[in-house]
Amino acid sequence: MGHCSAHVLLFMLLKIVQTSGEDGVIECVCEGSSCMAELCRGDQCYTSVTLGGPVPTFTRSCLQGAEKQRMICHTAANYVVECCALPMCNANTSIEALLSQLSTAPEAAPVRYCVETLVLLVLGPVVVLALLSLLSVLVCRRLHRGRLERLREYDPEQGAIDGLIASNVGDSTLADLLDHSCTSGSGSGLPFLVQRTVARQISLVECVGKGRYGEVWRGQWQGENVAVKIFSSRDEKSWFRETEIYNTVLLRHENILGFMASDMTSRNSSTQLWLITHYHEHGSLYDYLGRVAVEMADGLNMAASVASGLVHLHTEIFGTEGKPAIAHRDLKSKNILVRKDLRCCIADLGLAVTHSQSDNQLDMGNNPKVGTKRYMAPEVLDESIQTDCFDAYKRVDIWAFGLVLWEIARRTISNGIVEEYKPPFYDLVPNDPSFDEMRKVVCVEQQRPFIPNRWFSDPTLSAQVKLMKECWYQNPSARLTALRIKKTLDKIHSTLEKGKADC
Repeated sequence: MGHCSAHVLLFMLLKIVQTSGEDGVIECVCEGSSCMAELCRGDQCYTSVTLGGPVPTFTRSCLQGAEKQRMICHTAANYVVECCALPMCNANTSIEALLSQLSTAPEAAPVRYCVETLVLLVLGPVVVLALLSLLSVLVCRRLHRGRLERLREYDPEQGAIDGLIASNVGDSTLADLLDHSCTSGSGSGLPFLVQRTVARQISLVECVGKGRYGEVWRGQWQGENVAVKIFSSRDEKSWFRETEIYNTVLLRHENILGFMASDMTSRNSSTQLWLITHYHEHGSLYDYLGRVAVEMADGLNMAASVASGLVHLHTEIFGTEGKPAIAHRDLKSKNILVRKDLRCCIADLGLAVTHSQSDNQLDMGNNPKVGTKRYMAPEVLDESIQTDCFDAYKRVDIWAFGLVLWEIARRTISNGIVEEYKPPFYDLVPNDPSFDEMRKVVCVEQQRPFIPNRWFSDPTLSAQVKLMKECWYQNPSARLTALRIKKTLDKIHSTLEKGKADC
């Protein structure tokens, strides 16, 4: 028994060492809807079968780079994935062989000699993961109740994707995928195979926006509109960082853009990086304010909803199902979307930085890009920001929020008067200001966006002016916190509603 166990362990160790030493690209059989040719090249080959429709989905392909790190190679209730790392090693795996793994339950066999060792080494981790998943579901409901009490004033929605809800993808709706869970996670939980299945069932309908990162398309999945953000190949780090944030952080919140899936796919003989999210037909706050002047109550709701999303980002949630604190680092009206109810949600987390108190770790990601110059805080422009202090990045977000509040106020109707939309500092810098131009205006001259006189004659707008000025202090530590901003906006809104009732 002892000799046999040693031989099995030595054999498996040799296989691991052999596999980990193969750095070369290998050829694999490619069969499926995303294949452009019969063969593909990558670091690994895989074969998969997914249930969820009248006919099982059978795929052979290859993995490379980030895909290799994120693919889950195992059997679940409705899918099975087999991975291998030899040339053409997925050529002979049949759909029948994979389906047999789904349809037959393992029989209880007498434990003897080497079989026991193999079961422990090969199936042991799978059994442990299954038990941990079951335990997490039980623990989740207990933690959820306590977290609601702690976050009642700034976390009104607690729903998400359950990591084990991978069944019947072909028949599910978007709401089913995003709401059937007791955990909190706008992006964590879905196995990567399911994300890929969702991504490859999407048809692109129309391009609704372009930017430095790539394009945004309106797509359709199972008859529902979704947004597909297609990153250019040179912006892979932003795609990877945003995918990383959504997939590792419990981020489900009504004022954070809802995440569906992320995929690296091949179309028109080129690699495309996709990020699939909820679709909001009103578009960005920048576009909306350019088209529409808003009523006072709607403008306040827009501002309060952005503040609510910012509170959720900035707050660390402790516990087994917790999340680190997050600073956005590129907050602006173009990165805020307007929902159908005219409240907003924060998008574009490609530059986000995270922090956990447990290990005091500041995670900046691997993206060298910086934010938008027009919205940069003084300490960023004069390079005096404490780069090793997480609170410094939260205060940068507060500065940018003050500018967004100013943009909303300009388009808010008061006594029948409203200004045309203009970006912050429109009268002080050109359309695409340089770093030095912004530093001169904000740091040297210490100028702030122009406040029209009519705002001071309206008590609601006047209160907002006071608030935005408290976001624009030259000294970062003097600025308000996101939670204080949200509470102040809620109080301003209550005063407005009370005034309407008295009238």
